[in-house]
Amino acid sequence: MVKLGINEKSLPDQMTWRDKLLTAKRQGFAFVELSIDETAERLERLDWSREQRFALVQDIYATGVPIDTMMLSGLRKFPLGSEDAAVYQQAYTMCKKAILLARDLGIRNIQIAGYDEYYGDKTVLTRENFIENLQRVVDFAAENQVMIAIETMDDPFINSIAKVQTIKQSIQSPWLQAYPDLGNISAWPENIPGQDLTAGMANIVAIHLKDALAVTATTPGQFKDVPFGTGDVNFLGLFKTLKRIGYNGTLTIEMWSEKDADALAQIEAAHDFITKLLEESGY
Repeated sequence: MVKLGINEKSLPDQMTWRDKLLTAKRQGFAFVELSIDETAERLERLDWSREQRFALVQDIYATGVPIDTMMLSGLRKFPLGSEDAAVYQQAYTMCKKAILLARDLGIRNIQIAGYDEYYGDKTVLTRENFIENLQRVVDFAAENQVMIAIETMDDPFINSIAKVQTIKQSIQSPWLQAYPDLGNISAWPENIPGQDLTAGMANIVAIHLKDALAVTATTPGQFKDVPFGTGDVNFLGLFKTLKRIGYNGTLTIEMWSEKDADALAQIEAAHDFITKLLEESGY
């Protein structure tokens, strides 16, 4: 049976960690995904003291709600493939800190966005730098028994599980796998989502759930803030695909409602939407 979780950026940001975990539990979720994004406040978590880490572990044990995954989206600001030597090294340092934080908090899986560059230009060198730097990250993750999973993105660089598998041809490690986002793989017209999931099953360790609007010849698509049920993702079909191929990993609802006054109502609606379709699919 799959576990359904919620990403931290869905939950009201003014809450304490214990309240976030309890809220997730009350809303019917089995776990929370930690966010390390580009903001200074969340990047500082990489340097939490032992006392701060232990306090969160105590909250996890007190509530019974684990933090199973980490979203390391701060790498958009410090991309692994940067041509700037200082940024290239900073990205690696961030990943090492994230791996140690994950180890201390009991997080099993760190999601890394599949960008060689986000704000800068993409070149042959940024691709090679990405692979080279990622190899260093995966080696350190293996030493600490933490999984690194590349998310399929809103960007052509890695927008399918097949492209993650291409990267794995250069980095052959069981500690590097795929974290597909059903919204992202569905939005790209060159993808056949059910086929991508089926062919990539051996590498899927976690899945993001969000709706999206498809990229077309005349529109750039929309990969964020698309309410569930209003986009182009065929969740029922994809859940049936996942059930058929035997996927039993985590599913994480991804929203960005943490600053919205009706965040809890949005979370409840998303939970109800997804659980209904999971039941229809036979999960």
